[in-house]
Formats: sequence, C-alpha cells, structure tokens
Amino acid sequence: MPELNTDYTVKLGLLAEYATPGELMRAAEKFRDAGYRRWDVYTPFPVHGMDDAMGLGNSRVGWFTFIAALTGYTCGMIMIWWMNASDYPIAVGGKPLFSPIYSFPVAYECTILLGAFGSLFGMFIMNRLPRLYNPLFKMERFARSTDDTFFLFVETADPKFSDAETKRLLETTGSKRIEEVRD
Repeated sequence: MPELNTDYTVKLGLLAEYATPGELMRAAEKFRDAGYRRWDVYTPFPVHGMDDAMGLGNSRVGWFTFIAALTGYTCGMIMIWWMNASDYPIAVGGKPLFSPIYSFPVAYECTILLGAFGSLFGMFIMNRLPRLYNPLFKMERFARSTDDTFFLFVETADPKFSDAETKRLLETTGSKRIEEVRD
C-alpha cells in the first residue's frame, strides 16, 4: 500500500536509470527472477529479447482479433443469406437463393473489418488505454527515455515491494541513479 508523505504526496514506486540496454536487460532478469509482478521498463527504442527478460508471454490481443473476425465472417454470411433467401428472394435463371461461394466476398470484407476493430479494441483493453496521465511524465530525467536513457520502474503496489529491499536490489543491478516517484 502506498505510504503518505508529510507534503501529502503518495509514493508510487522507484525509478532506476541505466546507461545501456544490456544493463537494463540484466536488471529486468533479476526482477523477473526475484518474483516482482508490478514493474515495467522504458527504452528509447525496442530492445530485442526484453520480453523474455521480463518474463512476458504471448499477447492475448490475437484472441480478440480471431473472435471478432469469426463474428464478422458469420455475420456476413447470415446477412447475405437473409437478404437473398429470406428477406427478398428473387429466383433468377435457376440460381440458388443462397450460395456460400457468391457470398464469400462480402463475408471476407466483414471478416477483415471486424478483425481490425477486434485488434484495436483488444489492444485498448489489454493495455488499459487511454491513459491520460502518468506521474512519470512529471519527472525531468524521465524525458530522456525517448532519447538515450533506459529506465526500470517498480510500483509500490507490487506485493514484494519493500523500500529497503527493492532499493538494494536496484543498486545491485548497476543502476546509475534511483529516484522515488511521487504523485
């Protein structure tokens, strides 16, 4: 649970700064192995292997995409069946009132459309977006995370968080600087 400061700010966690992606990756591995769950890394560019170092699994956004695309295909087929065979049946030249072959282009387009929306909304849900405010953005040094510096942030909400122990672990990872993040 966050602790209160005398100036009525809430401590949200510790932010450690690293000079190279290699140092940050080793720190991420240490925090993963120590069992921390509520922490993240911030880098100016994608670092290959960081997902493994953090212990992250495959994204579940693909399931949102799959379910939405399957819904789109099904709705497209039902829509064409309803329009041609039930709602307004016109027998022309002995052709069937419904054929999946002729309905496929419409169903395909519905599949793509709803699959794209499933990906978009799945990403929003899984990433808890939109996040309009992050206390890290108030920190001057954190602005360098988009330029040339690498950061690891550990939240106080983590069950294993302890001021002394977490700070000691950050110091053993070789961080250049450790700061408290308050809001």
